[in-house]
Amino acid sequence: MKMEWTPQQEGLREILTLLKESQSPDTVTQRAVQQKLELLNKYPDFNNYLMFVLTKLVQEDEPTRSLSGLILKNNVRTHYNTLVPSVTTFIKQECLQAVGDPSPLIRATVGILITTIASKSELQSWPELLPALCNMLDSQDYNVCEGAFGALQKICEDSAEALDADTHNRPLDILIPKFLQFFNHSSSKIRSCAIGCVNQFIIQRSPALMVHIDTFLTNLFNVATDEDPEVRKNVCRALVMLLEVRMDRLMPHMSEIIEYMLMRTQDNDEGVALEACEFWLSLAEQPICRDVLGSHLSRLVPILVRGMKYSEIDIILLKGDVEEDEAVPDKEEDIRPRFHKSKTHTMKTATPNTNGTTLENGTSDQADEDDDDYDDGDDDSSLSDWNLRKCSAAALDVLANVFREELLPILIPILKETLFHQEWEIKESGILALGAIAEGCMSGMISHLPELIPYLINSLNDRKALVRAITCWTLSRYSHWVVSQPHDAYLKPLMTELLKRILDSNKRVQEAACSAFATLEEEACTELVPYLSFILETLVFAFSKYQHKNLLILYDAIGTLADSVGHHLNKPAYINLLMPPLIQKWNILKDEDKDLFPLLECLSSVATALQSGFLPYCEPVYRRCVSLVQQTLYQHMANTQNPEAYEAPDKDFMIVALDLLSGLAEGLNGHIEKLVVNSNIMELLHHCMQDPMPEVRQSSFALLGDLTKACFQHVRPCIPEFLPILGQNLNPEFISVCNNATWAIGEISIKLGQDTRPYIPIVLNQLIEIINKPNTPKTLLENTAITIGRLGYVCPHDVAPVLHQFVRQWCTSLRNIRDNEEKDSAFRGMCHMISVNPAGVVPDFIFFCDAVASWISPKEDLKDVFIKILHGFKAQVGEENWKRFSDQFPPQLSERLSSLYGI
Repeated sequence: MKMEWTPQQEGLREILTLLKESQSPDTVTQRAVQQKLELLNKYPDFNNYLMFVLTKLVQEDEPTRSLSGLILKNNVRTHYNTLVPSVTTFIKQECLQAVGDPSPLIRATVGILITTIASKSELQSWPELLPALCNMLDSQDYNVCEGAFGALQKICEDSAEALDADTHNRPLDILIPKFLQFFNHSSSKIRSCAIGCVNQFIIQRSPALMVHIDTFLTNLFNVATDEDPEVRKNVCRALVMLLEVRMDRLMPHMSEIIEYMLMRTQDNDEGVALEACEFWLSLAEQPICRDVLGSHLSRLVPILVRGMKYSEIDIILLKGDVEEDEAVPDKEEDIRPRFHKSKTHTMKTATPNTNGTTLENGTSDQADEDDDDYDDGDDDSSLSDWNLRKCSAAALDVLANVFREELLPILIPILKETLFHQEWEIKESGILALGAIAEGCMSGMISHLPELIPYLINSLNDRKALVRAITCWTLSRYSHWVVSQPHDAYLKPLMTELLKRILDSNKRVQEAACSAFATLEEEACTELVPYLSFILETLVFAFSKYQHKNLLILYDAIGTLADSVGHHLNKPAYINLLMPPLIQKWNILKDEDKDLFPLLECLSSVATALQSGFLPYCEPVYRRCVSLVQQTLYQHMANTQNPEAYEAPDKDFMIVALDLLSGLAEGLNGHIEKLVVNSNIMELLHHCMQDPMPEVRQSSFALLGDLTKACFQHVRPCIPEFLPILGQNLNPEFISVCNNATWAIGEISIKLGQDTRPYIPIVLNQLIEIINKPNTPKTLLENTAITIGRLGYVCPHDVAPVLHQFVRQWCTSLRNIRDNEEKDSAFRGMCHMISVNPAGVVPDFIFFCDAVASWISPKEDLKDVFIKILHGFKAQVGEENWKRFSDQFPPQLSERLSSLYGI
C-alpha cells in the first residue's frame, strides 16, 4: 500500500526558512532555531515535511535538503518509538524511492537515514528493506545501484550481528554471494562497497561467508592491484582480518600475500600503506610468524623504518618548524581527558632479574600500559589518530619481540645510516626505530649502548624540537640499562640533559621530557636521592613555565618522584620547595574543575611520601576531600530521586578524593586521628562502600584499610555495618574491588583480634573459593592468602578445621613475597592453624616446607616456630619416612632448609 501525503505550502515555507536560518554562523540565531525545532517535534507530521524537503524539493539547494535529512535522522534516533505509524510508513517508503537520487550528497543522506531506521526498529520490522535494496543492485541506473550499495554498506557496518543472527530469513545467504559478484564491477566505488560489505562479516566468522571463503579469496586476489586506493585499502583490511580468523585458507598463498603486503606497505596512498602495515602487527601475534616471515625480514625492516619518517603533511600539522611555542596558550580541545587509576593495595613482590639480584616492584593488576607508546608526543588532535608512522614503529616493536637478536644484523646498518643522516627527518625516524626495538632486542643492544646512549644524550640538544622530543622517548625505553650502570657514566649526564629538556622552550619537548623523566624515576627509585634538590628545583621552576596541558603531565612526574623516593622527600628544604606551588594550584582550582584529578593524585603520592612532613598542609586538604565526597554523594542522591531535574555527578571527583584521603591516612598515620574525629568521614564511607560503581567501592575499601591502620578507634564502632559489605564484595569478577576488600578484611582482623570471630562465617568461604579459583591474578591470590593467614592468626580454632581446603594454594601464593609485616602475620597464622589441626597440612607438607624456605630472615620467634613444626613432623613420621619424603626435595630446597632450620 503506497501512502499518499501532501504538505501544506505555509508549513513548507516555515520549515525552509528554519533550515536556511540554521546555517547562519550566529549562535543566537542557531539557539532560536533549536528551540523552534523542538516545538515543531510536537506535530506528528513535522517529520513528513523534513522527508519531503529531502527527497522531493529538487529545486532547493543540496546542503539545505541534506540538512533536512540529518535533522530527520536525529529525530528518528531520539523519538523513533513515539512516532505515529503512518509517519514511519511514509518515511520508509520515501527512503526506498530516493535511494537512487541523482545527487551523491542526497543519496548518502538517504543511506544514513535508512541505516538509522534499520538499527532503531530492528530489521525484522522492515522486512521489505533488504530485498528492495538487493534488487536495486541489479539496476541499469548507476545512481540506483550505487545508492543501494551505499545504504547496504552502512547497514552491514551497523547491524552486522543482527544480520548474522537472523536465521529466520537468512538474508546473508542471499547477500554475500550477491556482494561477491560485484568485486569486478566496472565502477571502483561499487567494487569498494562490495568488499567493504563482505569485510563486516569476517571477524565474527559468519557461516554465510565461510561457505564462500574460497570464492571470496579468489575475487580478492583479482582486485589486489586495483587502480582505486579505496579498493586496495579494503583488500588489505580483508587480508588482515582473515589472518586472525582463517589462517588455514591463507597459508597456501602466504608467500604471495607477504610479497603483496610488502608492496602495499609502500603504497603511494598513505591510507592503503597504513592498512597494509597493520598486517605485520597482526602477523606478529600468530605462532607461524617466525617461519613465514623470517626470509622476508631483510626487505620488510627497511620498509618499516622508511614508514617511520614524518610525512610533509605531518610536519605541517605538528608545526614542526615552530621551535619556540612555550608562551602560546593551549587550546582546550587539544587536552585529552585523563583517566584516574584508583588505588589498589598490592604486595611488594620480588622478581629475579637477569643478573641474579632481585628487583622489588609492587605488582599491580593494571594492564601493561605500553599501548600508548606510539602516541609519541603527536598529541595534536589532528595527529593523535593512528597513522603510518606509529603503525610502522609498533610493527617493528612487535617484530623485535618475535625475532629478538635476529633483527639486528639487518637493522644495525640501517641505524648507522639514518642516525647520522644530514636530513633531520631521517635522523628522527632512526631514533624512533632505536626506541621501538628497545624491548625486543635489548640483550643484543647491550654491547652497542655504551656508544649509543651518549649519542642520544647529545641528540637531546638537537636544533629541531621534533628530534629532541623523540630522543626523550627513546632514552626512556633504555632507562633500565642506564640505571644499572655506574651513575657517573650515564645516569648523571642523562638526568642533567633531561632536566634541561623539561625546561625546553618547545611544548612538545617539555611533554616528552616530563614523561621520559617519570619513566626514569620509576626505574631509578631511591638512586635519585642524591640528586633530589636539583630535580625539585627544575620541576618547581617548570610550574611557572608550563601551559595548561603540560602542567597535568608535570603533576604526574612529581607524583611519580614521590612514589619513587618515598620518605627521602621528607626534608624541610624539599618540602619548602615543593609544597607552595602545589598548594597555590590547589587554592586556585574550583571544586568542579577536572584539573583537580591529576593534582589530587599527585598530592596523594606526596602526602604518603612526606609522612609527618605533610602535617602543616593536611587540614585544608583533608577538609576539601571530605567535602568533595559529600558533594558527589548529594548529587548522586538528587539524580537518583529526580533524574529529570538533576544531572548525574562525575564520580571521579569522589574517587580521587577518597584516594587522597588514603594517601593522608597512610602518610600521617596516627596524626590523622584529630582530623577524622571532627568529620563525618565514617558515615560518608558507609555510603561509598555501597556505591553501584566498582571504582568508588575499590577506593573506599582502600581508605577503610588505611584508616584501620591509622586510627582504628574510629573504625571500630562501624565494624558490624562494614564487614558484611566487605563480605559481599569478595567477588573476583571485579578484581580490584575484591582485592581491596580482601586486604581491608585482613587489616581489620589484626586490629579486632579474637573479636573477629562472629564475622568469619561471612568471609571465609569466599576467600577459600578465590584462592582455589584457576587464573586468579597474582596480586589477588597474595592478598587472599595473607588475609586467610591473618584470620587464622586471630581465630585459629575457627579457620583451622578447613586447613586442607587451602593450604597448598596458600603456600604457593606466598612463596614469592619478600619478607615484610604482612607476610609475617600471615605465616604466624598458618603456624597457629597447623598446631590446632596438624592433620590438615600432612598431604601438602612439602609445599609448607617450600614456603618456609622462601623466607630470607624471619624474626627469631617465628623462626623457632618453623623449627618446631619441621622437627616435630620429622619426629612423628620417623627417620625412614622422612628420608623418603625429603628425597623428593629439589636440591636448592634441601639446602635452604638445612642451613636455615637445621633439618
